[in-house]
Amino acid sequence: MKIVNEELYFKEIEKHSLLKKASEIIENSREVKALLKQANIMSVNRLFYNDHGITHSRIVSGTSILIFDFLLKNNIFPSILNDNEGTIEDARLATFLGAYFHDIGNAIHREMHNVLGLIVLNNILDHVLSNFYVDERKIFIKNEVLNIVFSHLENIEPLTLESEIVRLADGLDMSEGRARIPYRLGKSDIHAFSALAIEKVTIEEKMPLKINVYMKNEAGIFQIEEVLLKKLEKCKIIKNYIEISAIINEKEIKKYFKNF
Repeated sequence: MKIVNEELYFKEIEKHSLLKKASEIIENSREVKALLKQANIMSVNRLFYNDHGITHSRIVSGTSILIFDFLLKNNIFPSILNDNEGTIEDARLATFLGAYFHDIGNAIHREMHNVLGLIVLNNILDHVLSNFYVDERKIFIKNEVLNIVFSHLENIEPLTLESEIVRLADGLDMSEGRARIPYRLGKSDIHAFSALAIEKVTIEEKMPLKINVYMKNEAGIFQIEEVLLKKLEKCKIIKNYIEISAIINEKEIKKYFKNF
């Protein structure tokens, strides 16, 4: 059983040499650090939203790789491989980068941040991917990363398994720590109270992938039904392989996607 938190990032990235190198490049980039810091200024300080900075980026990318590898072990293959655009390693790298950068457009504005992210990332991805590719795969992988960034909002239909993975991982970063700063700054709506109700989220690597959401009270149901499930509504593939449980005091009070 794995806990969805920042530690997961370091554990999952360590397993893949390609991701370790990519992680070193982007985490040592002053530009990336500045953009993620500014994304939090826009989201948390100015709008009282939850964390959208480097911690969120790490949690979502680490969780995405965990889910990616779980599906792969169960013979559920990424779209990049199925469409002959690249290898499994290419698909894993695209998933990692798309997850890490999915919210970077918030550095400009929350509105249309999925589109703004494409502008911000254009030169960054050229630099990062030049460390790995000298052929047309650089173009393919760059556009797949941009597709993930563009598709992470619930109103957009995801076209790849990779983008569905990132949407799921994004929705799983819902524990109370993510809401503490905006709550202290004065946010007191259902989004804040429901996030504060979530104690932790865990993942059990068995089929179906078991996601357990531990909560202090039923306010946390809002995070599942109005945030996570909304992200999964347009996902045609991944929701066939997951099961979500809401748990209070070690007792399951609600289950989602239990009929496959």
